[in-house]
Amino acid sequence: MSRRRQIYEGKAKILYEGPEPGTLIQYFKDDATAFNAQKKGTIQGKGVINNRISEYVFTRLNHIGVPNHFIRRLNMREQLVRQVEIIPIEVVVRNVAAGSISKRLGIPEGEPLPHTLIEYYYKDDALGDPLIAEEHIACFGWANNEEMQDISAMAIRVNDFMCGMFAAINIRLVDFKLEFGRIWDGDYSRVILADEISPDGCRLWDMATGEKLDKDRFRRDLGGEEEAYQEVARRLGLLQDDNGPSEVFDLSKHRKLRGK
Repeated sequence: MSRRRQIYEGKAKILYEGPEPGTLIQYFKDDATAFNAQKKGTIQGKGVINNRISEYVFTRLNHIGVPNHFIRRLNMREQLVRQVEIIPIEVVVRNVAAGSISKRLGIPEGEPLPHTLIEYYYKDDALGDPLIAEEHIACFGWANNEEMQDISAMAIRVNDFMCGMFAAINIRLVDFKLEFGRIWDGDYSRVILADEISPDGCRLWDMATGEKLDKDRFRRDLGGEEEAYQEVARRLGLLQDDNGPSEVFDLSKHRKLRGK
């Protein structure tokens, strides 16, 4: 097979030129980063799990009318996606206080928010992806008013769907990150969902135990990252449950290793 041309490499994925114009191949890596890549590591098998979970979520979102870039999964680590012009904004949807909002506003982690909150961050690693307001987005032309209306409406739609999807498997959707991009038809463009949806970009807590089933296990040196990602995939029906109950339900050995 001829060597594919690499288009872009990010912290968790590599994008290659696709087989047809307007397509890309998205490759999922096992690399793990946190705090704007100040902390780096590897979660074995993460790319395979994230590929499957993202495929599952994007396919279901497409079924309920949320347009996105996913076309099909190609193999264990790759999927074919539409090429988009990425809008330089990270959209964070919050249902429960956790992470940066708890630190910024002094809200205890785990406290439900009065209503779903959407925050916007400027995508720039060198600047630490700063929090921005819609006025910044309009002022600097990162997205127009119509695009922002589409983005916020899709973000709420995705949140409503995923809250129900995860609640059905006893997982609490605390918050998550979305990215959007433009696809063009001549002079006309429309906004669609892009990137990925996986435990890398979602905070997912077990409803019964409160155990974290996401990248916070890596951020906070909790251990059990591989098991946590596998547990999410298992509950979604993407992995066979042939080894009995998952140890994610009882991560006591990881606490003991850390002296807790």
